[in-house]
Amino acid sequence: MKFFVDTAEIDAIKELHALGMVDGVTTNPSLIAKSGRDILEVTKEICDIVSGPVSAEVVALDADTMLAEGRKLAKIADNIAVKVPLTWAGLQTCKALSDEGTMVNVTLCFSANQALLAAKAGATFISPFIGRLDDINIDGLELIEDIRTIYDNYGFDTQILAASIRSANHMSECAKIGADVATAPPGVIKAMANHVLTDKGLAGFMADVEKAGIKIL
Repeated sequence: MKFFVDTAEIDAIKELHALGMVDGVTTNPSLIAKSGRDILEVTKEICDIVSGPVSAEVVALDADTMLAEGRKLAKIADNIAVKVPLTWAGLQTCKALSDEGTMVNVTLCFSANQALLAAKAGATFISPFIGRLDDINIDGLELIEDIRTIYDNYGFDTQILAASIRSANHMSECAKIGADVATAPPGVIKAMANHVLTDKGLAGFMADVEKAGIKIL
């Protein structure tokens, strides 16, 4: 499973990228606003760091303006994936951009039917939002499983990009189900390294090191 980091914070991307933990980056208007940077400027900087897909989202709601915005974003770098919402206008934009050879990430997916439409429209990625479904007592992981089944049934090339990841458990469950990609905040990716027994074992080792006076350097 590929890891995308869901942030527009350059330092966080650089840190994870140095460890080989970043296969791509996803951004959205909220993350751009949080960074306090100009969308074109910060997106270009991210593309210069990461060779994999970098999702940059349109902000228009009608298809004509979405398409114009998408074409402008696509000119930033060759690894841009234009991010569009899963609306009818978004699907129209997805089809047009995909036909032009631009990667498209269709976001805000909350049903298998929506995912099926996105695949038919030529989406490179479909982004089902796990956490937001969990928030309303619907199993977000079950949606990933349903999409995986549908895409495998018909050989769709669209990659399942699990989004709205809230925990390390979400990451491992997505990997078991067969999501192609999971995008998560830096803190969630780092939390995957944590385990209480690792901490306990390390504490025991360090106690023995101190007791025995063991030194390497």
